[in-house]
Amino acid sequence: MIPLLSSAGAAAIVVVALLVPWLKFVLTLALAKGLVVLGILLLLRAGQVSFGHAMFIAIAAYTVAFLAPSIGDVVPLLLLGTLAAMVAGALVGLFMARYRDIFFSMLNLAVSMVLYALLEKFYRITHGSDGIRVPELSFAGLTLERTQYEWAIFLLALVLCFGAGWFVRIYLSSPMGVALSAIKTREARLEFAGVSARQVLYAAYVLSAGMAGLGGALIAMTSRHVTPQLAYWTSSGELVFIAILGGAGNVLGPFAGALTYELVRSYAAAWFAGSWQAILGAVLLAVILFAPTGLIGLLIRKAKRA
Repeated sequence: MIPLLSSAGAAAIVVVALLVPWLKFVLTLALAKGLVVLGILLLLRAGQVSFGHAMFIAIAAYTVAFLAPSIGDVVPLLLLGTLAAMVAGALVGLFMARYRDIFFSMLNLAVSMVLYALLEKFYRITHGSDGIRVPELSFAGLTLERTQYEWAIFLLALVLCFGAGWFVRIYLSSPMGVALSAIKTREARLEFAGVSARQVLYAAYVLSAGMAGLGGALIAMTSRHVTPQLAYWTSSGELVFIAILGGAGNVLGPFAGALTYELVRSYAAAWFAGSWQAILGAVLLAVILFAPTGLIGLLIRKAKRA
Protein backbone atom coordinates (compact mmCIF):
# COMPACT_ATOMS: atom_id res chain seq x y z
CA MET A 1 0.00 0.00 0.00
CA ILE A 2 2.72 2.49 1.01
CA PRO A 3 4.96 1.91 -2.05
CA LEU A 4 1.91 2.26 -4.31
CA LEU A 5 0.85 5.55 -2.72
CA SER A 6 4.39 6.93 -2.77
CA SER A 7 4.89 6.06 -6.45
CA ALA A 8 1.53 7.52 -7.40
CA GLY A 9 2.26 10.64 -5.38
CA ALA A 10 5.70 11.14 -6.97
CA ALA A 11 4.20 10.73 -10.45
CA ALA A 12 1.48 13.26 -9.62
CA ILE A 13 4.06 15.77 -8.35
CA VAL A 14 6.10 15.50 -11.56
CA VAL A 15 2.97 15.88 -13.71
CA VAL A 16 1.91 19.00 -11.79
CA ALA A 17 5.40 20.49 -12.20
CA LEU A 18 5.22 19.84 -15.96
CA LEU A 19 1.72 21.28 -16.37
CA VAL A 20 2.21 24.29 -14.08
CA PRO A 21 5.91 25.27 -14.34
CA TRP A 22 5.74 28.07 -11.74
CA LEU A 23 4.64 25.53 -9.12
CA LYS A 24 7.97 23.74 -9.44
CA PHE A 25 9.49 26.20 -6.97
CA VAL A 26 6.63 25.68 -4.49
CA LEU A 27 6.81 21.89 -4.83
CA THR A 28 10.58 21.87 -4.23
CA LEU A 29 10.14 23.87 -1.04
CA ALA A 30 7.35 21.51 0.03
CA LEU A 31 9.55 18.46 -0.52
CA ALA A 32 12.36 20.10 1.45
CA LYS A 33 10.03 20.85 4.36
CA GLY A 34 8.71 17.30 4.12
CA LEU A 35 12.24 16.07 4.79
CA VAL A 36 12.43 18.26 7.90
CA VAL A 37 9.07 17.03 9.19
CA LEU A 38 10.14 13.45 8.50
CA GLY A 39 12.91 14.02 11.02
CA ILE A 40 10.40 15.43 13.49
CA LEU A 41 8.39 12.23 12.97
CA LEU A 42 11.19 10.31 14.70
CA LEU A 43 10.78 12.47 17.79
CA LEU A 44 6.99 12.23 17.67
CA ARG A 45 7.34 8.45 17.70
CA ALA A 46 8.94 8.89 21.13
CA GLY A 47 6.13 11.23 22.20
CA GLN A 48 8.35 14.34 22.04
CA VAL A 49 7.44 17.49 20.10
CA SER A 50 10.13 19.99 19.09
CA PHE A 51 9.06 23.62 18.73
CA GLY A 52 12.58 24.67 17.77
CA HIS A 53 13.63 22.40 14.93
CA ALA A 54 13.81 25.33 12.54
CA MET A 55 17.21 26.11 14.06
CA PHE A 56 18.72 23.18 12.16
CA ILE A 57 17.18 24.45 8.93
CA ALA A 58 18.85 27.81 9.56
CA ILE A 59 22.21 26.25 10.44
CA ALA A 60 22.29 24.27 7.20
CA ALA A 61 21.00 27.18 5.13
CA TYR A 62 23.61 29.60 6.48
CA THR A 63 26.32 26.98 5.96
CA VAL A 64 25.31 26.89 2.29
CA ALA A 65 25.21 30.69 2.10
CA PHE A 66 28.63 31.15 3.70
CA LEU A 67 30.39 28.43 1.67
CA ALA A 68 28.66 28.94 -1.70
CA PRO A 69 31.03 31.69 -2.94
CA SER A 70 34.06 29.44 -2.43
CA ILE A 71 32.62 26.00 -3.25
CA GLY A 72 29.78 26.82 -5.65
CA ASP A 73 28.45 23.30 -6.28
CA VAL A 74 25.18 21.78 -5.08
CA VAL A 75 26.48 18.34 -4.07
CA PRO A 76 29.24 19.28 -1.59
CA LEU A 77 27.15 22.13 -0.19
CA LEU A 78 24.27 19.74 0.44
CA LEU A 79 26.58 17.38 2.30
CA LEU A 80 28.25 20.15 4.32
CA GLY A 81 24.92 21.75 5.26
CA THR A 82 23.58 18.40 6.48
CA LEU A 83 26.80 17.69 8.37
CA ALA A 84 26.70 21.11 10.08
CA ALA A 85 23.13 20.48 11.25
CA MET A 86 24.03 17.01 12.54
CA VAL A 87 27.01 18.38 14.48
CA ALA A 88 24.75 21.03 16.02
CA GLY A 89 22.17 18.36 16.77
CA ALA A 90 24.81 16.20 18.43
CA LEU A 91 25.78 19.09 20.71
CA VAL A 92 22.27 20.31 21.52
CA GLY A 93 21.00 16.74 21.83
CA LEU A 94 23.35 16.03 24.73
CA PHE A 95 21.23 18.46 26.70
CA MET A 96 17.80 17.81 25.16
CA ALA A 97 17.88 14.01 25.58
CA ARG A 98 17.62 14.52 29.34
CA TYR A 99 14.15 16.10 29.16
CA ARG A 100 10.66 15.02 28.18
CA ASP A 101 7.29 16.45 27.19
CA ILE A 102 6.76 20.21 27.66
CA PHE A 103 10.32 20.74 28.91
CA PHE A 104 11.71 19.12 25.75
CA SER A 105 9.48 21.28 23.56
CA MET A 106 10.18 24.58 25.27
CA LEU A 107 13.93 24.06 25.58
CA ASN A 108 14.17 23.43 21.85
CA LEU A 109 12.18 26.60 21.29
CA ALA A 110 14.49 28.56 23.60
CA VAL A 111 17.67 27.41 21.86
CA SER A 112 16.14 28.18 18.48
CA MET A 113 15.28 31.72 19.55
CA VAL A 114 18.82 32.25 20.87
CA LEU A 115 20.13 31.32 17.43
CA TYR A 116 17.59 33.65 15.81
CA ALA A 117 18.75 36.53 18.01
CA LEU A 118 22.41 35.86 17.16
CA LEU A 119 21.66 35.81 13.43
CA GLU A 120 19.84 39.12 13.78
CA LYS A 121 22.47 40.87 15.91
CA PHE A 122 25.71 39.86 14.15
CA TYR A 123 24.97 42.04 11.14
CA ARG A 124 28.54 42.16 9.82
CA ILE A 125 28.52 38.39 9.41
CA THR A 126 24.90 37.50 8.68
CA HIS A 127 23.60 40.85 7.28
CA GLY A 128 20.80 40.68 9.84
CA SER A 129 17.24 40.67 8.56
CA ASP A 130 18.48 41.54 5.06
CA GLY A 131 19.87 38.03 4.81
CA ILE A 132 22.47 36.57 2.48
CA ARG A 133 22.03 36.00 -1.22
CA VAL A 134 23.19 32.58 -2.44
CA PRO A 135 25.05 32.90 -5.79
CA GLU A 136 24.39 30.73 -8.82
CA LEU A 137 25.53 27.16 -8.23
CA SER A 138 26.73 24.39 -10.50
CA PHE A 139 25.23 20.92 -10.27
CA ALA A 140 27.78 18.10 -9.94
CA GLY A 141 30.28 20.22 -11.86
CA LEU A 142 27.81 21.20 -14.60
CA THR A 143 26.81 24.81 -15.20
CA LEU A 144 23.07 24.87 -15.87
CA GLU A 145 20.65 27.48 -17.10
CA ARG A 146 18.00 28.70 -14.69
CA THR A 147 15.25 26.34 -15.87
CA GLN A 148 17.62 23.38 -15.97
CA TYR A 149 18.87 24.21 -12.48
CA GLU A 150 15.32 24.40 -11.11
CA TRP A 151 14.50 21.00 -12.59
CA ALA A 152 17.72 19.52 -11.23
CA ILE A 153 17.01 20.75 -7.68
CA PHE A 154 13.39 19.60 -7.92
CA LEU A 155 14.34 16.08 -9.03
CA LEU A 156 17.12 15.93 -6.47
CA ALA A 157 14.63 16.81 -3.72
CA LEU A 158 12.25 14.12 -4.99
CA VAL A 159 14.98 11.46 -4.96
CA LEU A 160 16.12 12.51 -1.48
CA CYS A 161 12.55 12.25 -0.20
CA PHE A 162 12.29 8.69 -1.51
CA GLY A 163 15.62 7.76 0.06
CA ALA A 164 14.85 9.41 3.40
CA GLY A 165 11.39 7.86 3.57
CA TRP A 166 12.83 4.40 2.88
CA PHE A 167 15.50 4.90 5.54
CA VAL A 168 13.02 6.08 8.20
CA ARG A 169 10.71 3.12 7.53
CA ILE A 170 13.60 0.72 8.11
CA TYR A 171 14.81 2.66 11.15
CA LEU A 172 11.39 2.62 12.83
CA SER A 173 11.16 -1.14 12.25
CA SER A 174 14.60 -1.73 13.74
CA PRO A 175 15.28 -2.33 17.46
CA MET A 176 16.20 1.35 17.81
CA GLY A 177 12.85 2.36 16.33
CA VAL A 178 10.94 -0.03 18.58
CA ALA A 179 12.83 1.33 21.58
CA LEU A 180 11.96 4.84 20.42
CA SER A 181 8.27 3.96 20.53
CA ALA A 182 8.73 2.50 24.01
CA ILE A 183 9.90 5.89 25.31
CA LYS A 184 6.39 7.20 24.71
CA THR A 185 4.57 4.45 26.57
CA ARG A 186 6.95 2.33 28.69
CA GLU A 187 10.17 4.24 29.32
CA ALA A 188 10.62 2.70 32.78
CA ARG A 189 10.34 -0.83 31.37
CA LEU A 190 12.84 0.11 28.67
CA GLU A 191 15.35 1.10 31.34
CA PHE A 192 14.65 -2.10 33.31
CA ALA A 193 15.45 -4.08 30.14
CA GLY A 194 18.91 -2.51 30.10
CA VAL A 195 18.28 -0.07 27.22
CA SER A 196 19.17 3.59 27.80
CA ALA A 197 16.18 5.73 26.82
CA ARG A 198 18.43 8.76 26.79
CA GLN A 199 20.78 7.21 24.21
CA VAL A 200 17.86 6.07 22.04
CA LEU A 201 16.34 9.56 22.04
CA TYR A 202 19.75 11.14 21.48
CA ALA A 203 20.37 9.04 18.35
CA ALA A 204 16.93 9.95 17.01
CA TYR A 205 17.56 13.62 17.77
CA VAL A 206 20.82 13.67 15.80
CA LEU A 207 19.17 11.91 12.85
CA SER A 208 16.28 14.36 13.05
CA ALA A 209 18.70 17.29 13.00
CA GLY A 210 20.44 15.81 9.95
CA MET A 211 17.15 15.54 8.04
CA ALA A 212 16.31 19.11 9.00
CA GLY A 213 19.73 20.14 7.71
CA LEU A 214 19.13 18.31 4.45
CA GLY A 215 15.85 20.17 4.02
CA GLY A 216 17.44 23.47 5.06
CA ALA A 217 20.23 23.13 2.49
CA LEU A 218 17.65 22.43 -0.23
CA ILE A 219 15.62 25.47 0.86
CA ALA A 220 18.70 27.69 0.64
CA MET A 221 19.64 26.38 -2.81
CA THR A 222 16.05 26.72 -4.06
CA SER A 223 15.15 30.18 -2.74
CA ARG A 224 18.79 31.39 -2.97
CA HIS A 225 18.15 33.80 -0.11
CA VAL A 226 18.81 33.02 3.55
CA THR A 227 17.43 35.13 6.42
CA PRO A 228 17.15 34.72 10.22
CA GLN A 229 13.42 34.10 9.74
CA LEU A 230 14.33 30.49 9.02
CA ALA A 231 15.15 30.05 12.73
CA TYR A 232 12.16 31.99 14.09
CA TRP A 233 9.60 30.22 16.29
CA THR A 234 6.85 30.56 13.70
CA SER A 235 8.94 28.49 11.29
CA SER A 236 9.15 25.70 13.87
CA GLY A 237 5.42 25.99 14.51
CA GLU A 238 4.84 25.64 10.78
CA LEU A 239 6.65 22.29 10.85
CA VAL A 240 4.43 21.01 13.67
CA PHE A 241 1.40 22.25 11.71
CA ILE A 242 2.56 20.22 8.71
CA ALA A 243 3.11 17.11 10.86
CA ILE A 244 -0.46 17.28 12.19
CA LEU A 245 -1.88 18.05 8.75
CA GLY A 246 -0.21 15.12 7.00
CA GLY A 247 -0.34 12.65 9.86
CA ALA A 248 2.52 11.50 12.07
CA GLY A 249 1.68 7.80 11.92
CA ASN A 250 3.19 7.17 8.50
CA VAL A 251 6.35 8.21 6.64
CA LEU A 252 4.22 9.61 3.81
CA GLY A 253 2.43 11.98 6.19
CA PRO A 254 5.16 14.65 6.31
CA PHE A 255 5.24 14.95 2.52
CA ALA A 256 1.45 14.93 2.13
CA GLY A 257 1.21 17.62 4.80
CA ALA A 258 4.01 19.75 3.34
CA LEU A 259 2.62 19.62 -0.20
CA THR A 260 -0.89 20.45 0.97
CA TYR A 261 0.35 23.25 3.19
CA GLU A 262 2.46 24.93 0.51
CA LEU A 263 -0.19 24.62 -2.21
CA VAL A 264 -2.99 25.91 0.02
CA ARG A 265 -0.83 28.78 1.25
CA SER A 266 0.27 29.75 -2.28
CA TYR A 267 -3.23 29.82 -3.74
CA ALA A 268 -4.83 31.31 -0.61
CA ALA A 269 -2.23 34.10 -0.56
CA ALA A 270 -2.89 34.77 -4.26
CA TRP A 271 -6.67 34.81 -4.05
CA PHE A 272 -7.29 35.96 -0.46
CA ALA A 273 -4.21 37.98 0.44
CA GLY A 274 -5.70 39.37 3.63
CA SER A 275 -7.03 36.15 5.10
CA TRP A 276 -4.83 33.28 3.93
CA GLN A 277 -3.86 32.48 7.54
CA ALA A 278 -7.52 31.95 8.39
CA ILE A 279 -7.86 29.57 5.45
CA LEU A 280 -4.87 27.54 6.63
CA GLY A 281 -6.35 27.42 10.12
CA ALA A 282 -9.68 26.24 8.73
CA VAL A 283 -7.93 23.46 6.78
CA LEU A 284 -6.09 22.29 9.92
CA LEU A 285 -9.30 22.41 11.96
CA ALA A 286 -11.11 20.32 9.32
CA VAL A 287 -8.33 17.74 9.35
CA ILE A 288 -8.38 17.50 13.16
CA LEU A 289 -12.16 17.06 13.21
CA PHE A 290 -12.67 14.75 10.23
CA ALA A 291 -9.26 13.08 9.74
CA PRO A 292 -7.52 12.86 13.13
CA THR A 293 -4.86 10.56 11.67
CA GLY A 294 -3.99 13.19 9.05
CA LEU A 295 -4.43 13.34 5.32
CA ILE A 296 -2.34 10.28 4.60
CA GLY A 297 -4.27 8.25 7.16
CA LEU A 298 -7.50 9.27 5.45
CA LEU A 299 -6.12 8.29 2.03
CA ILE A 300 -4.96 4.89 3.29
CA ARG A 301 -8.36 4.16 4.82
CA LYS A 302 -10.15 5.08 1.61
CA ALA A 303 -7.71 3.03 -0.46
CA LYS A 304 -8.28 -0.03 1.74
CA ARG A 305 -12.05 0.34 1.40
CA ALA A 306 -11.72 0.63 -2.37
